[in-house]
Amino acid sequence: MSEPSGRADARRSFLFLDAGTRADGNSARLARLAAGASLPAGADQRWLRLADHPLPPFADLRHTGDGRYEPPTGHERTLLDATLAATDLVFVAPLYWYALPAAAKHYLDHWSGWLRVPGADFRARMAGGTVWAVTAYATEPDKAEPLIGTLRLTAEHLGMRWGGALLGHADRPGDVLRDERALTAAESFFADARVLS
Repeated sequence: MSEPSGRADARRSFLFLDAGTRADGNSARLARLAAGASLPAGADQRWLRLADHPLPPFADLRHTGDGRYEPPTGHERTLLDATLAATDLVFVAPLYWYALPAAAKHYLDHWSGWLRVPGADFRARMAGGTVWAVTAYATEPDKAEPLIGTLRLTAEHLGMRWGGALLGHADRPGDVLRDERALTAAESFFADARVLS
């Protein structure tokens, strides 16, 4: 496995995980605006579309044999290594039926296996990192609460910080660029990442 990322270091590394089914969707557009406006100076950023890195079906092996998982390969290894290398995970996830898109939920399901991959030290290496969300919704902002709750509780479970959620209203492609409230919030969304450094 790769070396620990050193989450206590001042240098931040942001992994943007685009879980939308549409390339350059409203959530991705809003996330790019926020990254351009408010990421800490010198922060690394990497963008991965989950649709371009399909994961195999997740199998729960916790109560089978020794409950350990083999080190992943292919797209799963790419995502595991990128996840462990990041100090900050940004879920770029449109609101689908009040929840995370399937690709994002499937990615999180694989965390259960990564916690049990020998040598990955997943829990220890994730602790101290930060989870963020950038979400476009078509109804009312309170309908995003289940999505936000999933990510906030996931962060809490692994000893990570919850950075917050940037929400933008959008129905059709490009609509988020007309949501003045979201555009204003994007200008300072990652500003507290400087404080957490």
